[in-house]
Amino acid sequence: MRATVIHGPNDVRVEEVPDAAVRGPGDAVVRTVLACICGSDLWAYRGVVRRTPGQRIGHEFLGVVEEVGADVTSVRVGDLVVAPFVWSDGTCEFCREGLHTSCPRGGFWGTPGSDGGQGEAVRVPYADGTLVRLPAEAAGDDRLLTALLALSDVMATGHHAALAARVRPGATVAVVGDGAVGLCGVLAARRLGAERIVALGRHPARTDIARRFGATDVVAQRGEAAVEAVRELTGGHGAHAVLEAVGTEESMRTAISIARDGGAVGYVGVPHGGSAGVDVRQMFNRNVTLAGGVAPARAYLPELLADVLAGVIDPAPVFDRSVPLSGVPEGYRAMDERTALKVRVTF
Repeated sequence: MRATVIHGPNDVRVEEVPDAAVRGPGDAVVRTVLACICGSDLWAYRGVVRRTPGQRIGHEFLGVVEEVGADVTSVRVGDLVVAPFVWSDGTCEFCREGLHTSCPRGGFWGTPGSDGGQGEAVRVPYADGTLVRLPAEAAGDDRLLTALLALSDVMATGHHAALAARVRPGATVAVVGDGAVGLCGVLAARRLGAERIVALGRHPARTDIARRFGATDVVAQRGEAAVEAVRELTGGHGAHAVLEAVGTEESMRTAISIARDGGAVGYVGVPHGGSAGVDVRQMFNRNVTLAGGVAPARAYLPELLADVLAGVIDPAPVFDRSVPLSGVPEGYRAMDERTALKVRVTF
């Protein structure tokens, strides 16, 4: 089968790799229907995060079950399914607590020895604890499938940020970052009842989506200018809840500074700029809470799936370009150069 592998910075290729296959009784093989490229994949592409040459890459996909192991009971051959970006057994104490990303038996797609999500098929360990069935009729609805694909990571991650930041009905929310996760954070904040949502971003195509998703204000400035702009919009107080969806030192400093006294910052941007942006003294003096981390997407999938199917939320607009599997290298270049927001991969 063909799959995406990374050989080094700016060197992503589609190559022939061993076929995905059931190795244990709890495994399933999923034939990929849709996948995508994540902003976090770019850190490996740019060489910020090291990968073994030839390692698989990609962690967002949905598809059709092609084969199941003897112990799999929750899905059957022919089922349409979506996978969260981490597999988990669904039975350990962390999974039972809703923190599937800490499952001792879990793992991330694309790690050595596992299949990546940007390939023709994926072996799914612990299929019963990982996969979520989708309505069969969704297979014929490209728009709906695209929205459902977002549940594998970016929509769930935006939701995690909103929960960590304690978004509540009537709250003022600020979202730092205009990538797919930040935009989904806007959508999540609106879903949770936020009254005012300030999106920080400088790219009109992206801030247009933010407004479509529920942003009431847009701040294009960065750094201290952004802090001043948000405080001016909020009567000098700042936001009750701030969603940090970038992961740099500057973005974290901004997020903490624009939080209202007694407010909370939900951080989900993969850290790649150090931790000096966390000013503990400022947080202490102003009673600002910092929470977040890797989103347990599997825990959120059922409720978010229900809302997508009901038409309450539609994250599909974060995908602004589609490529076939052979076009994945170009998709990486487009996202790296910021000529694409989020690239969908078709099969």
